Amino acid sequence: MESYILVMTACASKKEAEEIMRKLLKARLIACANIIPGVQSLFHWQGKIANETEVLVLIKSRKKYFKEIEEWIQAHHSYQVPEIIALPIVSGSQEYLDWLHEETSLADWNE
Repeated sequence: MESYILVMTACASKKEAEEIMRKLLKARLIACANIIPGVQSLFHWQGKIANETEVLVLIKSRKKYFKEIEEWIQAHHSYQVPEIIALPIVSGSQEYLDWLHEETSLADWNE
């Protein structure tokens, strides 16, 4: 059975998030990305507690493409250590999962 994932990343700006997601969509490595601006993030960074407003991105894809997605994000991201976390999609409507599979199937030709 095919494994689907939800990948999360945070970007410094909406523009950066859109640029990275457009590249991933063009490569057919992802089917969809939700860009959510105005997320308040608190985290440890370089010995201090940082408080930043970021843009959260929720990305839907197939597990087999995670490494490529991770590499694309790292190559085009402004952060030294970008958040790149994948969660398994344990269930979903069959119609949506079929759509997700279809939209990423062209990436199979690039392998």
